[in-house]
Amino acid sequence: MAAGSQLLAVALLLLLLPRRVVGVPLSQASPRAPSCGYQSCHATKPNMLNVHLVPHTHDDVGWLKTVDQYFYGDRNDIQHAGVQYILDSVVDQLLKNPDRRFIYVETAFFYRWWRQQSSSMQQTVKQLVNQGRLEFVNGGWCMSDEATTHYSAVIDQMTMGLTFLNETFGPCGRPRVAWHIDPFGHAREHASMFAQMGYDGFFFGRVDYQDRGRRMMDKEQELLWRASDSLTPPMADLFTGILPNGYNPPEGFCWDQLCDDPPIRDDPDLEDYNVDDVVKRFLNIAHSQALVYKTKHIIMTMGSDFQYENANLWYKNLDKLIHYVNAQQANGSSVNVLYSTPSCYLQELHRANLTWALKTDDFFPYADDSHDFWTGYFTSRPALKRYERLSNSNLQACNQLEVLGGPLSRKGPFGEGDSQTMKKAMAVAQHHDAVSGTEKQHVANDYARRLANGWQHCQVLVSNSLAAISGSSAERFYCDNLNISVCPLTESSNKFSVSVFNPLARPITRPVRLPVNGSVYSVTDANGKPVDCEVLPVSRATQAVRGNQGFAVRELVFQVQAPPLGYSTYSVSLLQGGPTAAFMQPRTATAIQNKYLRVTFDPDTGLLSSFSNLETKQTIKLTQNFYWYNASAGNNAESNQPSGAYIFRPNSSTPFLISRTAETECVQTPVVQEVRQWFAPWVSQVVRLYSDSRALELEWTVGPIPIDDDLGKEVITRLDTDIKSSEIFYTDSNGREVLQRRKDFRPTWHLKQSEPIAGNYYPINSRAFIKDDVDQLTVVTDRSQGGGSIQNGSLEIMLHRRLLYDDVRGVGEPLNETSHIFPDGLVVRGHLLLSLDPPGSAADTHRPLAQEVVLQPLLSFADGDPLPDTRLEFSGLQAALPPAVHLLTLTQWDKDSVLLRLEHQFQSWESKLNSQPVTINLQKLFSTLEVLGVSELNLSANQWKDEMRRFDWTAQTDDHPLPKRFQDPSPWEVTLRPMDIRTFLLRVVLTPLRAA
Repeated sequence: MAAGSQLLAVALLLLLLPRRVVGVPLSQASPRAPSCGYQSCHATKPNMLNVHLVPHTHDDVGWLKTVDQYFYGDRNDIQHAGVQYILDSVVDQLLKNPDRRFIYVETAFFYRWWRQQSSSMQQTVKQLVNQGRLEFVNGGWCMSDEATTHYSAVIDQMTMGLTFLNETFGPCGRPRVAWHIDPFGHAREHASMFAQMGYDGFFFGRVDYQDRGRRMMDKEQELLWRASDSLTPPMADLFTGILPNGYNPPEGFCWDQLCDDPPIRDDPDLEDYNVDDVVKRFLNIAHSQALVYKTKHIIMTMGSDFQYENANLWYKNLDKLIHYVNAQQANGSSVNVLYSTPSCYLQELHRANLTWALKTDDFFPYADDSHDFWTGYFTSRPALKRYERLSNSNLQACNQLEVLGGPLSRKGPFGEGDSQTMKKAMAVAQHHDAVSGTEKQHVANDYARRLANGWQHCQVLVSNSLAAISGSSAERFYCDNLNISVCPLTESSNKFSVSVFNPLARPITRPVRLPVNGSVYSVTDANGKPVDCEVLPVSRATQAVRGNQGFAVRELVFQVQAPPLGYSTYSVSLLQGGPTAAFMQPRTATAIQNKYLRVTFDPDTGLLSSFSNLETKQTIKLTQNFYWYNASAGNNAESNQPSGAYIFRPNSSTPFLISRTAETECVQTPVVQEVRQWFAPWVSQVVRLYSDSRALELEWTVGPIPIDDDLGKEVITRLDTDIKSSEIFYTDSNGREVLQRRKDFRPTWHLKQSEPIAGNYYPINSRAFIKDDVDQLTVVTDRSQGGGSIQNGSLEIMLHRRLLYDDVRGVGEPLNETSHIFPDGLVVRGHLLLSLDPPGSAADTHRPLAQEVVLQPLLSFADGDPLPDTRLEFSGLQAALPPAVHLLTLTQWDKDSVLLRLEHQFQSWESKLNSQPVTINLQKLFSTLEVLGVSELNLSANQWKDEMRRFDWTAQTDDHPLPKRFQDPSPWEVTLRPMDIRTFLLRVVLTPLRAA
């Protein structure tokens, strides 16, 4: 059939299908059927050891240089690296020999390069891709970090990269293999996501040195990872391979311009002829490697960081290596060498039809030597980690409002706005040297600048959208520094309104704190009803941290309510006269409480002493304080490893107490009660309880960390309770499923513990908890942090780090953050939310609470009274979604389609009430969108769900699970089971809003 006829037939067929939305991911027609993917693999020899050589480059999307500097090859005084030249050179060399192969990973770079190419070069590259000579692996915008990223941002960045590849190259651009060769430990949730994205396998380079040693002995470096305890196998099963040399070539076989290994000198008339030596060394390495893997196939990664800028060096020597090693087969050699890719290697493992060791935990923490635990980066650059999380919240609101506001959101009364700039900035920020905090300072600044620029673009879109929905084009203002009580409009205006947009699919009630200078205000809601409010003095800590950025002396505090996926508007007016601000009591409150919770304080120390849930009649002893570990300078007898951006290595297992007592002040009003604690000039906290809250808020402020004593410091807060936790605590994986952690224990090998603190730290992405049979104390965090449970009943979380030495992992500078705003050292502020519940129902509290922290209300302000006929309240949903269901994604896909992800946010075992299937009707979901058609996609939105096929693998320890197909009640009704994420492409039309 001719190509044009094929396309027409496909389009007609899809139009006839009731549930299929036309748009993506359609395959692209080509003159010849492409032979990419598994069809393009070189033949192997069944009775030989087949060595798969994989030419590759590892191109960090920022690390020692910014992403722009890396692409252009700028600042080579820092590091010689230029990605545009790598791609130029590789394409040139691939064309010279059809046997050659190359894989590329980081779509952020490839996208830039592609846009600069001529149409003829683009056609050439498409031909290479269609023939499987250039293959994409992983395919996300970046290679994300696995410890400090939130699952929603990982899904977004993977979708962005894979969508570009799909639209540009069709099916041949779809990666079959996930490839995380550099991240510093591996999260179970990442494996689950990769499985749901349709990958057949997953390869990585870094694994704990003890874990690797045991796996080499047992030939378990290739395994089956069961990455969910809720999703029915094999839905989250992923074949996983640990690469033999990290991601580097075998020693002596690096032929890049950055390497010093000798080339293959194959002229026998020259005295430096070395072919025999090269072949002998290679055969020895191949046979040694084969001893620790299970099949007649082994893989060698031929490349490393930013290699192949002069690809001729690599390929000329690889061609010779393959030729001369294979020539030995005539002399009885049983080794066959070939150009290959990770997918071709994976195909051979699958064909071997073996059973594989099963793994159900994760690969944290990672250590590459006995005193070298990579657990410091769980907390490194805490301000950037918070800014990234806040940016994700802003981006999701921006995406949602782009859909709800329609075309006017992109071009409206406030100009042209877009979400794409923010999407790209957030995608880059997921890189394993970005949000991880393991980059140079100027690169961290660049990531933050990109996020800020993206938010500026989104602000225009948000203002346009809200104008379209509300009917008011009054100018809107955004206050990004409310956490330090800075907002120029509220500080100076006598009358203003605040719109509270709620990106969650359920109504929320939460406090708003606005900087003001008056003493008495009135607040009314969207219906004109008065709202209780209080005026509190700005704390000393806030005044100190904001410096001269704001001048408010008070904060106006009131509770707001916002409908699901919508906004509500509150009007604020300054009243003349009235009493002064809430009375501040310079003493320790013995207790603060609301109708749900009560906390008590020790009158002698000013510290917390107990925590009670009044609804469930639970009480635990609870004390909390701040400490610091002295960071190793790397000069002691056991090891010369210092603490740094990656590595956490305290000098002692006993942290230094910052203060035994806290100086306190107390504020008690009907809206909020708080105890303000000062521990040192550089450590303070507010213990805060709002009237309608089921969580206790701890707002901590740490910095500038003093270093005038020449001691690097790693600052923690520690919660000590009488919960009998049996040396067990729990952390989340990328914000989703919860994993059990046990002190000095690893589920898959016998741990020899050499760092009793750092070796017991794990990533806490959104929550951690300790429990016994009666009580569960859960801590919800506002960013990724590291933490552990070193003592029974104890939970510690690292908040901030300031270090004086580099940890010799390549970044080349100590983690010592300063700026023009904080010349004496970075000050960081954050929140911990504490809840106390029976273990059987604790998830009913912490699941929605964590989502509220991740997706916060977006506040916008307008001066004066709202204009007449302004729509003061709006919901984009016909009704709130059930508590178990989370609206994960709502974003514009093309002119007529939106991408929707719905998620069941409970694990199968954690709630009697909510760990049940839930059915949602997609046609009855939105209030202003009419859904005309629906198609289900895989998680990364680059394959139709019903066309997704993956390799099946068999574990050694269980029966072979068959894929289970659940039937939805009807085409429009979709059922979500625990931990499901379902992705839909909806064809929609925007329906007119009824008059306000």
